[in-house]
Amino acid sequence: MSFVRTYVRLRRRTSWIDLFVFAGIAALLFGLLSVGKEWSGELRPRVDIDLSPSALPKYTFFSLVRGFAAYGVSLAFTLVYGYVAAYNKRAEKIMLPLLDILQSIPVLGFLPGLVLALVATFPNSNLGLELACVLMIFTGQVWNMTFSFYNSLRSLPEELREAASVYKLNWWQRFIKLELPYSAMGLIWNSMMSMAGGWFFLTITEAFVLGDKDFRLPGIGSYMSVAIAHGDIRAMLSAVLAMILMILLVDQLFWRPIVAWAQKYKFEETESAQVEKSLVLDLLQRSQLLKFARERVWQPTSAASMRVLQGAVALEQVEEKKNESATKYLKLAFTWLARAAVIALLFYGAGKLFSLLFSVNLAAWINILFRLLLTLVRVSVAVIIGTLIMIPIGVAIGLNPKLSRILQPVVQVTASFPAPMLFPLVILALSSAGVGIEVGAIVLMLLGTQWYILFNVIAGAMGIPHDLREAARVARLTQWQTWKRLILPGIFPSLVTGWVTATGGAWNASIVAEYVHFGNKNLIATGLGSLITTATDAGNFGMLAAGVIAMATTVVLINKFFWRRLYAIAENRYSLNK
Repeated sequence: MSFVRTYVRLRRRTSWIDLFVFAGIAALLFGLLSVGKEWSGELRPRVDIDLSPSALPKYTFFSLVRGFAAYGVSLAFTLVYGYVAAYNKRAEKIMLPLLDILQSIPVLGFLPGLVLALVATFPNSNLGLELACVLMIFTGQVWNMTFSFYNSLRSLPEELREAASVYKLNWWQRFIKLELPYSAMGLIWNSMMSMAGGWFFLTITEAFVLGDKDFRLPGIGSYMSVAIAHGDIRAMLSAVLAMILMILLVDQLFWRPIVAWAQKYKFEETESAQVEKSLVLDLLQRSQLLKFARERVWQPTSAASMRVLQGAVALEQVEEKKNESATKYLKLAFTWLARAAVIALLFYGAGKLFSLLFSVNLAAWINILFRLLLTLVRVSVAVIIGTLIMIPIGVAIGLNPKLSRILQPVVQVTASFPAPMLFPLVILALSSAGVGIEVGAIVLMLLGTQWYILFNVIAGAMGIPHDLREAARVARLTQWQTWKRLILPGIFPSLVTGWVTATGGAWNASIVAEYVHFGNKNLIATGLGSLITTATDAGNFGMLAAGVIAMATTVVLINKFFWRRLYAIAENRYSLNK
């Protein structure tokens, strides 16, 4: 009877909002079924891309699903990896350098082995190639999210940790009620940047050549790559329009509601006079259908799941006490077996890697080092220019909710748009101004790397407590004093994260910024990025491995001896909560 009364009350209060919600869920399910058919379809040796505008909605949706699938994997990785690295000192010494190494490996460094392995694992369907594409997008998304979450956990105020101890919160309650809310703002803005980072390499991840093999998936990235190869301006403009529309829809229907919802987690003692708002969030909160699903389905299910989990943990603890000695030996044996397997795998991988590296002669290594220095200069210049441009813009957006509402869609479009799609147009503009590819590659890097700085500065500025801003106003600080004493210290921890991820992004972007293909022309700048790209196209795995190792080693050394010191300064001197 209770369910019947609830159903009658829900039916009476159902409005046009619920109809739109239902229609949206139905359309999403239909689209996912279409994607499922594509993923489980038979593997085709070559996919012909239809360049007519009518094919773009389907291609755009396919790319969007891959992007969000990769984001789901990235978010799970971020929460687990960042949490362990922040709280396990022994693991941190290994996990942070490993994160530096993984961040520094360009997409083309992961691509060959991963694609060939997954295609061989699923030889009769598209699933292997689709999973490879998702994981390639994942490698362009995950690193700045992980760095942001790790940095937020490290800068968590001590008084909040003490309060969690006083209320005797277990690790799960502390994670849900304290750590995740505290890191929400930085994680959300870095998630937006991660989606942008994933789109950056879309033309490579959906359509790439490995030696004599052509791997291609239907999507807007492959559509654009074919349009560029054919010099089809109409198709390129159609793809640009489709990307803009997709990004705007994702911003309005997904990111803006999340940003508005996360405002309640800002760490401040007085409420801000201006807060982020979202019409979509307001409408969703008024939906009786979603309210019913939350109260009658989600909350009971999650509560039951937690009870089952707690019961299972308690039962496991009881069983462990009964069989403590046997369990101890089993765990010890499993630990040593796992270690032995990992060591064996590392030795096997190292042997294969060294065999590739030994195939590269001394002259080639000297050439690699020379190209490395040139790319290092371009990366440094791009990060410096991006910093000078994006700090004032990011602070203005982060401190002004009205300005944020106006500019957030603009920022989303410009940041999320795959910059390589615009490279031919930018190259034409630079050529007309007399700028060659050797210098123009810096501009191309900047198109992809500056957004890491901007999004982190916005997150840092939005995290500055409103009461401190009011105190600065009451104290009548000049604009310069406000920047020196409040704004720059307030954004500095986030800015360091932006610098680290922007540097990694610039190194990754070098593989497309130093090698631009348009029509029948290849514009190649002398650098490590172009060397990696040409080695991949030629299937020269020795040069590819050497270039990737040189790039990864350089990034790790810079992070260890430069960025880590800035992280320590940010944590100990410029955290607003210490």
